[in-house]
This record gives sequence, C-alpha cells and structure tokens, in this order.
Amino acid sequence: MSTAAPRATGQDHLWSVDEHLEDILATVRPLEPIELNLLDAQGCVLVDDITVPVSLPPFDNSSMDGYAVRVADVAGASEEFPAVLDVVGDVAAGQAGLLQVGPGQAARIMTGAPLPPGAEAVVPVEWTDGGLGEGPVAGMRARSLAPEAAGGQVRVYRPCEARAHVRAQGSDVKAGDRALDAGTILGPPQIALLAAIGRGTVRVRPRPRVVVMSTGSELVQPDEELAAGQIYDSNSFALTAAARDAGAIAYRVGAVADDAETLRTAIEDQLVRADLMVTTGGVSVGAYDVVKEALSHVGDEDEPGSGVEFRKLAMQPGKPQGFGCIGPDHTPLLALPGNPVSSYVSFELFVRPAIRTLMGLTDVHRPTARATLTADKPLTSPKGRRQFLRGTYADGTVAPVGGAGSHLVAALARANALIVVPEDAESVAPGDDVEVILLG
Repeated sequence: MSTAAPRATGQDHLWSVDEHLEDILATVRPLEPIELNLLDAQGCVLVDDITVPVSLPPFDNSSMDGYAVRVADVAGASEEFPAVLDVVGDVAAGQAGLLQVGPGQAARIMTGAPLPPGAEAVVPVEWTDGGLGEGPVAGMRARSLAPEAAGGQVRVYRPCEARAHVRAQGSDVKAGDRALDAGTILGPPQIALLAAIGRGTVRVRPRPRVVVMSTGSELVQPDEELAAGQIYDSNSFALTAAARDAGAIAYRVGAVADDAETLRTAIEDQLVRADLMVTTGGVSVGAYDVVKEALSHVGDEDEPGSGVEFRKLAMQPGKPQGFGCIGPDHTPLLALPGNPVSSYVSFELFVRPAIRTLMGLTDVHRPTARATLTADKPLTSPKGRRQFLRGTYADGTVAPVGGAGSHLVAALARANALIVVPEDAESVAPGDDVEVILLG
C-alpha cells in the first residue's frame, strides 16, 4: 500500500509542484500481485511476461467457406471449362478425423476448419456451382436443406494458387513467442489473446480502490432541492469519474458536513475498502475548513511520518493541499481544495499519478506536448507560481477556455488540455510556444 517517507515540515514552507508530487510518489507503492480470472483482470496491470504455449492458429485452417482442393486439379479452370471434382465429404470447424483429398477430389470445407491432408488450397464457394450444377452460387445452403450434402461433384470455375485462402499454423503467433509484456494493461484485445492461448487466470496488480469524499455543509446531492446558500456537489462526481478513468475502482461518498468528528468517523469507516483516500474541500485557512482540523493531528505514533500534512504549493489553482498516511494500513490520503477547477487540476497532477503508481505502471503521467498559443491577448500569471489554465488543443495549437477563476466548471467541461505557465513567467503572449498537458 504505502511506506512513509520523510517529508519537509513547517507551516511557512512553500512547496513546489514537483516537490509535492515527488513526496507522494516516494510514499505510494504498487499493490501486491494477485491471481485473477481473465474477466476479473480487465483493467489490471500484468505482472509477468506471457509466453505463447501453443501456436495460433494451432493448425492450417480455411479462411473461407468453400472447397479444399489440389492446385493441379483446378489449373486452367474457367466458367466455360470448369474443373469437375468428386466431393469426398464435409470438413467442419472442430471436426476430428480428417478426410483425405486425392487427385480429382475436393472436400467441402467451412471457415476455421482444418485443411485436410492432400489439399493444398481452398476455393471459395462463390467460385463453384456448390454441387448443384447450375452455375456459380452465392453461398452454401444449410446442411439440413441441402440434399446434395457433401457428395456428388462440384464444378470449380477459377484456378487458385497453393495456400490460397489458408491460414497457416502459427501465422498469428508461434509457440514460444512473447504474447504480452509485463506492465501491459489488460483490455479486451489482451484478454482475448490470453484466452486464445489457453490462459484462464493471470497474475496482475489489482485495480486500486479509491474512496472519494467531498466536504461542506453547503453541498446538496443532484436532483435534490437547493435551499438558500446551497450548491450541488459536483466535486465528488468529477473525482470519482476521474479515478475510474485513471484505472481505479472508485467509490463515491456523499458530502460530509463541516464537523471534524463527523469527518474523522466517516474516513475511518471508509478505510476498510480504500487503497487510497481522496477528500475535497476544507484544506484552506477558513474557520470551517474541517479536513485540516480533523486530520492535521491524526497519525500513528509507531509509524514515523504518518498523519496528514497540510501544505501551500507554488501553483494556481490548487495552492492548499494535504497529503499523508492514515489508519492501521497507512492508507495514503490526498486532501484537495474544494473549488471545482482547483480540485480537478490537483487530481490530474497528484492523484492520477498516485493511482497509476498503485497499479504498478511506470508511465504515470498524462502525455504532454508543445503548442503554439492562440489568444486575443497575453495571458498573465502570478510570479513564482506555476499556473494551469484550461485550454483546447488541436493540431499543434492551444487556445485558453474561460478565465483563471477556480470555480469555472463550464470552461473545464470544454477543455481538453491544461496550459502550463512556468513559475518564472508572468505572462505568455499569442504565438508563444507553451507546454500543454493533454487530458483526453
């Protein structure tokens, strides 16, 4: 889960973004591997390299419904002078005890069925009369409806080359090949491959369980009636969705009122199902900032460095932050600001990398790019702060969306990137080259 790391202290210490992130990632450790059934492993990170035990396909098989033939028997075939072959039987997918195809013979074969001994290629049924003697056909009739079955003769109207319409044994992967590398996130295609090579279980790091809790007596759940001074709780929904997007199993807890004891109890109740706790709100310097009040002195006297430390970061938005470990398992807890944009930006910068680290990934950050700023006027930034502005990125350019206010949720919903203004810049002008963090 986590190991406590030495952290700088002092109320007046101004942390940089990088220092705070380094402290988080030095503390959070990947979850221990477990063996899971394939479908339960979806979204998890593979622990071991996977080697192919059996080639795919495991045998030569037909890629078409048609007739397995010898190449010499259909050489020069045409609609005017078709090759006439004796049909020796059917070869269906999954069938054992294959027929032998000799000179002048053909076997009716279905897609995926093994190529019978003696056959060298497959002619599609559309190149034949289907055994009906009435010219080219569009397909085979169902066996129960076809009195000709697989006997009699078939006329072939086109020649074919050796191995035509045959999927060669091992043409997908060969026995001994590496199927998947350790560190791969298992999605549907990877699970399909594991099943195809006969793996029913796999060793993975489980998806982290993240509990998201918003705080504030003013918060009301969506669909409820707003009273004077109340707002809807959007942060817990945004961060729960963001945690799931990052790969976690996320649990949303309804807003907790501004009472320190109530909050402590709620957090303690949730620890049993958390690999990571995330709170939003109550971390600034106001009289009702209860997360700070409730957790500043919570720690384990037997575990050096445990407890939650509240900090000021040289960033905008998101200056107030909290981080530490709580509970008997020293569960990491990140306390984020309550303003919606501050909360979301803080999640992207600090919580998402923590989740990806718990998963056992090495690349834990959003991708970045360089872009040309398009704007009506220069963008200003406070000196000594790293600013993150919402933007829309496309084709190497980025444009700001909305203002710098940390409450502007509508602008956040239209953004697909964060424009990064470094600490040593007080403005960036249209046409400047800027760094962007890609959110999509």
